[in-house]
Amino acid sequence: MNPSRFSDAAAAIAASVSTVIDGKPDAVRSALVCLLAEGHLLVEDVPGVGKTMLARALAASVDATVRRIQFTPDLLPGDVTGVSVFNPVEREFEFKRGAIFANIVIADEINRSSPKTQSALLEAMEEVQVTVDGHTHNLPKPFLVVATQNPLEMEGTYALPEAQRDRFMMRVSMGYPDQKSEQLMLRQRDAVNPLTTLAPVVTSAQVSTLITWARSVHVSPAVEEYAVSLAHATRHHSDLRLGASPRATLQLVRAAKVWAALDGRHFVIPDDIAALLVPVFAHRLIPTRAAGAGRARGSTDAVTVILERIAASTRVPIAPRQ
Repeated sequence: MNPSRFSDAAAAIAASVSTVIDGKPDAVRSALVCLLAEGHLLVEDVPGVGKTMLARALAASVDATVRRIQFTPDLLPGDVTGVSVFNPVEREFEFKRGAIFANIVIADEINRSSPKTQSALLEAMEEVQVTVDGHTHNLPKPFLVVATQNPLEMEGTYALPEAQRDRFMMRVSMGYPDQKSEQLMLRQRDAVNPLTTLAPVVTSAQVSTLITWARSVHVSPAVEEYAVSLAHATRHHSDLRLGASPRATLQLVRAAKVWAALDGRHFVIPDDIAALLVPVFAHRLIPTRAAGAGRARGSTDAVTVILERIAASTRVPIAPRQ
């Protein structure tokens, strides 16, 4: 596969999703990056701005198995991963698969369930498998979790544990649509649900091929050093009490490979790393009480400002003149 074929296939997915998600190209691109970089996406915003619609549109654009889990306070870990049930005929326990067994899993309003239930996703998101009653069960590939959550200030929500947040490659916010997009939405969705008209534009096998090709995108030692320098700066910043993990650095580079491929390149440049710094790092960082204005988690504005300052003060590698 060459860069143009990769770009064409990825553009077809993005165009399909964009027929439903109007005026949000950055959110659509982020979802596509997570899919092709084998990451997971956290979509955080207030109700009614299209978080679930984005997840469902992406799922509908890929011919793969899709399951949706509505996270509620009474949801149990076994509902997610599966349970062992005794079969009186065979006189042995049988494993009944949970909703996590799909290529694309939509975890809707993930922070409305308790941390115990949220943690049922930890092994699946990191190792693409689940372990129940001592037995390990592999999940299908490709595997993507698209989780939506409401802001923590809203009633009936629980903060995601740091270990859970760190497993999401990127976090994006939808934001309110502009006036033109909202007017278009009123006309298009008055009588027809746009999701019903979506048809898959790629197969799961094609997605696997795109993923494999994206892994081959070249990252020079200088760009790797740049990514590591940014991560190290977050761990020693006076305004942060929790910096980026090594997993965050790995996912930053993996996402940058897909970002470069989407632009038709077979190599990563520093601008790719810089473009992804906030969406990949921000949700993992915890500002100090003073920097976060008393908010221990979720001070997005404070963390974004800190990351921008780190990026501005970190030396950017420059290619030598030929």
